[in-house]
Amino acid sequence: MFTGLIEGVGRLLAVEPRGGDARLRIAVGTLPFADAALGESIAVNGVCLTVVAFDAGAFEADASSETLALTTLGALAPGRPLNLERAMRPTDRLGGHLVSGHVDGVGRVESVREDARAQRWRFAAPPGLLRYVAHKGSICVDGVSLTVNAVDAGGFEVALVPHTLAHTAFFATAIGDPVNLEADLVARYVERLLAARQDAAEDAA
Repeated sequence: MFTGLIEGVGRLLAVEPRGGDARLRIAVGTLPFADAALGESIAVNGVCLTVVAFDAGAFEADASSETLALTTLGALAPGRPLNLERAMRPTDRLGGHLVSGHVDGVGRVESVREDARAQRWRFAAPPGLLRYVAHKGSICVDGVSLTVNAVDAGGFEVALVPHTLAHTAFFATAIGDPVNLEADLVARYVERLLAARQDAAEDAA
């Protein structure tokens, strides 16, 4: 599990195709990495990946064909800045929201406008994902926990404060770029529980 609070910005060094999937080599950049361990989980632009090799300045992780097809990782070019977060520990503060690192869909940056010292970003999102997005609820965009300021049938809007702009890879994200989206876990589980209740009621009728 993750919190959506980015710990560091790294960079994609290389993508090595491996029989339909790929191995990524990622520079850790500003991510604290002194106590790294083989097999640990790191969220890369919101995608949970497993460390299969590492040194002091970089790590490697395998991305399955499904991950490459259903997230933005398959289209990233070497040199691209990446949001990085190591898996949370039981003693960590939950400063963002619960994030699984399992991407629900790919959205796209529609607009960016200045709003005092912050910026308002609007994202288009798939209709199937938008049903989980609520005004003032949480959403994870490229691994970053954000609060939804507005939502409609086509997308949603968030505010990026100066700290977020300075400490994430959003500085390298442009209008039209695809982004990984993960809906709030609570919304998905509530929907599943309500569906199960409805199914049980229909079976009993």
